[in-house]
Amino acid sequence: MPFTSYAPYLLLAGLATATRAGAQPTYQPTWASLDQRPMPQWFTEAKFGIFIHWGVYSVPAYRPVSPRPYETYAEWYGADVYGNAALRESFHNKNYGPTFTYRDFGPLFRAELFDPARWADLFVRAGARYVVLTSKHHDGYSLWPTTAPYKQQWNSAAVGPKRDLVGGLAQAVRARGLKMGLYYSLMEWESTPTTSRPGGYYLPPADIAKHQIPDAQYVEQNSLWQLKELVTRYQPAVLFADGEWDRPAEYWKSREFLAWLYNNAPNKAEVVVNDRWGRGTRSQHGGYYTSEYASDNDKVGAHHPWEESRGMGQSYGFNRAENIDDYLSSAQLVHQLIDIVSRGGNLLLNIGPAADGTIPVLMQERLVDIGNWLAINGEAIYGTTPWAPGLTQGEKTRTLYYTAKGNDLYVLATAWPTAPFAVAGVRPTRKPPHVTLLGSPAPVKCTTKGGQLIIQPPALSPAQIPSPLAYVFKVSGGAALSAAGR
Repeated sequence: MPFTSYAPYLLLAGLATATRAGAQPTYQPTWASLDQRPMPQWFTEAKFGIFIHWGVYSVPAYRPVSPRPYETYAEWYGADVYGNAALRESFHNKNYGPTFTYRDFGPLFRAELFDPARWADLFVRAGARYVVLTSKHHDGYSLWPTTAPYKQQWNSAAVGPKRDLVGGLAQAVRARGLKMGLYYSLMEWESTPTTSRPGGYYLPPADIAKHQIPDAQYVEQNSLWQLKELVTRYQPAVLFADGEWDRPAEYWKSREFLAWLYNNAPNKAEVVVNDRWGRGTRSQHGGYYTSEYASDNDKVGAHHPWEESRGMGQSYGFNRAENIDDYLSSAQLVHQLIDIVSRGGNLLLNIGPAADGTIPVLMQERLVDIGNWLAINGEAIYGTTPWAPGLTQGEKTRTLYYTAKGNDLYVLATAWPTAPFAVAGVRPTRKPPHVTLLGSPAPVKCTTKGGQLIIQPPALSPAQIPSPLAYVFKVSGGAALSAAGR
C-alpha cells in the first residue's frame, strides 16, 4: 500500500488548520515550546482512571511470577517467554510446540465474549473518570483496522476478533460519560533493535527476518501513520506513549508529532499526553509525568501533573500464574489511591481481560469495592489538591493523608483513629471549624489549639461504619485553614 493512502487523514488535519483563517501554529516542534502547553483541567481533576492491557498476549496469559519488579509482566510474553531461549524451551515449546510462533496466537485471540457496554458500565461503577486502552503493545498487533501499510494482516479486523475493538470500546465508554484514552507503543519487538539483548533484538532472528519493517520506513509508514490515524479517527482524550527507550525523540519524530497534535487534533483542547516520547524524556518533557509501580516516586509530586499506573497484581496483562496472594486487596488499592492523590497524582489502575473478552471476576470485585468507597468519599478525591501542612504529631506509621478543595480540608484515614488526632496548619479562631465524617450522621467534636485542629473521632458500632476501607473527615470553614497549605 503506498504512503499516499494516508491522504484522507492529512486532509482532515489540513482542513482543521485552514479553518483558522491562516493562523500560525500555536506550538513549534521544540521542547521549549511544547512544554509550555498547560495541562487540560479535566485530567488533573479526574484522579482515577482504568488502564486496560489486552491483546494477543492475553492468549498465553503467562509469565513466571517473580519477586523482582517488572519481571511478572505477562504482556511481555512475546519477548520474555517466546523470545527467551530458556523459557521458550521450558514453557512455550512444551505447551505449544517448537514450530508455534508468537503470531500463531493471533487467531486464538477471538474476544468472542467482549461486551464493550458491560465494560463501560463496570468502569462507571468503579468511579473511574477515564479509560486508557492498549491500542497497540510492543508485539505490534493493532486493536483497530489500521490502514498502515505493514499492518494489513496484523490487526484485530484481519486476525482474531475480526472487529474494531478500539472503536467499540470508545463508543461505549463515551456513551457512559467517561473520557476515552489510548496507549500506543512506539517500538515493536519484530522491528526495533535494542542494546539490552545479546542478539540485538527482542525476538528470534527468524521472526525479525520475516516481519521486520525497514528502519528507514518504520516511523513514517508505521508509528507516525498509526498515531495520526488514532487521533483523527478516535480522538482520544489521553495519548499514552510507551516503548520509547531504545531511540531518541529525534528518531520517533516526537516533537513534530506533538506540535501537530497540539495544533491540529480534532480535540486539541481536550487531549493530554504523557512523557514517554524518546530516550531520556521521562519526567523531563511531554505532558504529565508517569510512574509505573512507583518506579519514579522520587521524580513526581505536586510540582507537575503526574500519574501512577499499576496492575492489581504484579502484571498488567492477565497472568494465569498469579494467585490471590499476588493481588492487592480492595483496601490496599483504596489506600494507594489516597496516597497518590494526596501527593497530587492520578491513579491509572490496570485490569487485564482474558482473551475471550471477559474481565476476571476478582478484578471486577476490586473495581466495585473501590467504586463503593468513592460513592461515599469521592469528594475528597475528585478535583482536590494536596494539603501541604497535613502532618500529625508523633505519627510513626502514616495512616493520615490530606487533600483540599475550595474552602474544605479532607483528612483521609487508612485506619480508624482510636484517639483524638491533630491536624497542623489551622489558624486559631473563636469558633472551631465544622467537622463531619463522610457517610455518617454522627457528630464529630473538634477544638483548635496552638495552630492545630484536634479532631475527636466519634464512637461508632461496626454497623455504623460508613465505609470500612478508609475514612474521611471533612473540615469545613475556610477561614481556619492556613494559606500555607494550598
